[in-house]
Amino acid sequence: MKKLMSTAVAFWVIVVAVAVVEGASVGRISGQYIETRSADVYTGPCVANSEVNLTGDLAILGWRIEQGSWNGVALNGLGVVGVVKANATLGDPFTNPYPAKSVLIVDSRATAEQQEALKSFARSHAGNLFEHIVTVETAPIQLEVGDGDRHGYGKLAAGLLANIETRAMHSKDHLCGNEEVYYQPLTELTHAMPAFTLNDEFAGRGLGVNWKFNGRRSSFVGHFSYPAASPLISMQ
Repeated sequence: MKKLMSTAVAFWVIVVAVAVVEGASVGRISGQYIETRSADVYTGPCVANSEVNLTGDLAILGWRIEQGSWNGVALNGLGVVGVVKANATLGDPFTNPYPAKSVLIVDSRATAEQQEALKSFARSHAGNLFEHIVTVETAPIQLEVGDGDRHGYGKLAAGLLANIETRAMHSKDHLCGNEEVYYQPLTELTHAMPAFTLNDEFAGRGLGVNWKFNGRRSSFVGHFSYPAASPLISMQ
């Protein structure tokens, strides 16, 4: 009987210890985000309806981790970018944008372990957009999103592969008077705002298309904070 009780106590000690370790390792992962699309995201129905199925199938998504870990790997200060060529206008409720092709760009400053964690992080927060990754590139990634008086400003540089620059919306950016956030961001964010695109450029390989857009109301800048994935704990 004593042996049975000792075994049971030992089992629950292990369970509690694992729970404590898991709780300590989960935490949060947070940072800055930028996104561009090839269709206006801040617009009215008249413009959106004229663009649907003609454009809006291209996108760039960029994350910079300010603090946190993913799968137990610290990613502070590192970035990851996804570039997407979809099958239809992204965000349109009446068309299916999948299957989509994508290119991932992971920070060249990251170790091999960190690059794997960055890829896993991006896949986890882009849903089906990154289901078919045709190639993975490495490049130094810099991302800055403005706050306060610089709200709406964003700048992303992923080497020579992808570049974005945005500014805040101005009154002259309102064309038809009934603009709204017509399309939502492609990932969950704690804060996001539409921004005016000064530059949206992809010069990489894998998608069968390169582009350089500017002068559109087609961007989002914001911040994210997600529960961090915890690593598997071996009981051996």
